[in-house]
Amino acid sequence: MPLNDEMLSPDKLDSLPLKPPLSFPDGQTEASITGLFTSYELEGAPKEELHNYWHQDWKRFIYTYGLASGLNGRCLELGANPYFTTLLLKYFTDLDLTLANYFGPQLAPRSAQKVTAANPQSGALETHLFEFEHFNLEETQFPFDSHSFDLVLLCEVIEHLQIDPFKVLLEIKRVLKPGGHLVLTTPNVNRLENVCRMAAGSNIYDPYSGYGPYGRHNREYNKHELALLLNYCGFDLEVLFSADVHENISSNIFPVEQILPLVRFRENDLGQYLFSRSRNGRAAGSKRPGWLYRSYPAADLEP
Repeated sequence: MPLNDEMLSPDKLDSLPLKPPLSFPDGQTEASITGLFTSYELEGAPKEELHNYWHQDWKRFIYTYGLASGLNGRCLELGANPYFTTLLLKYFTDLDLTLANYFGPQLAPRSAQKVTAANPQSGALETHLFEFEHFNLEETQFPFDSHSFDLVLLCEVIEHLQIDPFKVLLEIKRVLKPGGHLVLTTPNVNRLENVCRMAAGSNIYDPYSGYGPYGRHNREYNKHELALLLNYCGFDLEVLFSADVHENISSNIFPVEQILPLVRFRENDLGQYLFSRSRNGRAAGSKRPGWLYRSYPAADLEP
């Protein structure tokens, strides 16, 4: 898988979207993957909402698959619902999947959701009963033994956390084997669209969500911050890149040609999403990183 960002041409605005090559599973194409998602149904979920979701974000699932492909062993996918990445991992890897979600205090500690999708090889509709552990990442110890997973996926989750992302990453570190991998993806707060929104005088914060406080983005990160946080938690970065996943609407917000001279020096940091893979290689810091926390006792923060 190519690990470097696709360079932007200095003289072509139409090359602005960052599009590193997609790592399709062997024998699969855009048509076959989108066909899989077109056939997808999640029991009890609104079909139109799910269609719009995958139609906009399917490339994100492929980038995530690319980071996990080639890895083996037990895999914990945190925030697995609505299972688009789960399906790719199930069909195209040998990973032994364990799933986890959180929908609020009303659900039992262990539950399941039924998914129907067309098998990418045969085309036959198949029904999967995805069992998952149900717990709040920030409020409880993960219900797994220490050093029990070879890979943990934390995809489009960290931006939803409200209280203590450092604690969550330490729990991930606890359940990961030494040398195990963490795949973490998240929206990029410094995406070009947000730069244009700021220039236009618009707000970049996520609206309040009908799905409650965990339904909105409570804190987004940029590429530098994500690298700092993973490093402080004792993860050795192997891959970190930003990429556009859906249509880039920057030029609809503010004249991009006026922004370009100011941001060209960090053009590869302006993608809509951040994608990372890191190895559990070292002990984590003993305090909380001071750049991410405030109003804690000084002794609890790393300057």
